[in-house]
Amino acid sequence: MTSRITTGSAERWLVLLSVCLAAMTMPLTFTGPAVALSRIAADLGGSPIELNWVTNAFMLTFGATLMASGALADNHGRKRLFLVGLSLYVLASLGAMLAPDIIWFDIFRAAQGIGSAAAFAGGASALAQEFEGPLRLRAFSFLGTSFGIGLAFGPIASGLLISAFGWRSIFLLVAALAIAAAMLGLRTIRESRDPDATGLDWAGAGTFTIALASLTYGALQAPQSGWADPLVVTLLAASVICFVAFVFVERRAQRPMLDLTLFAYPRFVGVQFLAAAPAYAFVVLLVLLPIRFVGIEGMSEIKAGQLMICLSGPLLI
Repeated sequence: MTSRITTGSAERWLVLLSVCLAAMTMPLTFTGPAVALSRIAADLGGSPIELNWVTNAFMLTFGATLMASGALADNHGRKRLFLVGLSLYVLASLGAMLAPDIIWFDIFRAAQGIGSAAAFAGGASALAQEFEGPLRLRAFSFLGTSFGIGLAFGPIASGLLISAFGWRSIFLLVAALAIAAAMLGLRTIRESRDPDATGLDWAGAGTFTIALASLTYGALQAPQSGWADPLVVTLLAASVICFVAFVFVERRAQRPMLDLTLFAYPRFVGVQFLAAAPAYAFVVLLVLLPIRFVGIEGMSEIKAGQLMICLSGPLLI
């Protein structure tokens, strides 16, 4: 079941605005806590590993559940998943704002990642149903630009909020944007599903999630415990086993979560490298540099945010 809006209708541009507002919150969600990490640590405490999870909990759950969220959107409705994801995101943001300690804070950060993945998958799928041809390309370029705006101005906006109202205020900002996106989407997005959907690939989703979680936890634990530590070795071995199991499961599934035959096409592989390169070389700096500027160099959050524009501004352009 799919639905389309007549070409030229103003309503579908409101759909685009709704999805773009939701997309803008995601980079704010991981740049803001990076700028505020020293104040979060001062208020909530926590070991170095627990503080690492401030960023990694969000990124891990977002990456691990994004493909599964796309399948859920096809099965249960793109609009429904978009609104459910935003609702979870808002609740998790408010929970992080009120968290009594670092453990609860990290748990709410993980919930934010799940909500973001659901909202992004549902919103992007809804856009694909509303726009066709060149208009679809333009719509997704606006979506990418919205993400870039969040990356470019997230650090400075977070710095201003932290200096004026404290670090908890950054979660009010992202919650407000998410609520605005949900209210607009509730009125404008039409429900659609994939009529050929056969359900979620639970085996694929499970093996992929466990593999990614084990790899991330092992990589975080290794600097503190050593690469030969039994826990680290076990985690990394579990990651390899689960990745192999994921490939085996996806090759046998009737409708896999990830169609591995796509990797036979050089263009598809090239696009994956194009996405991976800035994630490895850019997003890492986007998280680590504010921590260094504030925690080691002793800069204010506003000054750190201003310096980060030198890095994020060109990406927006």
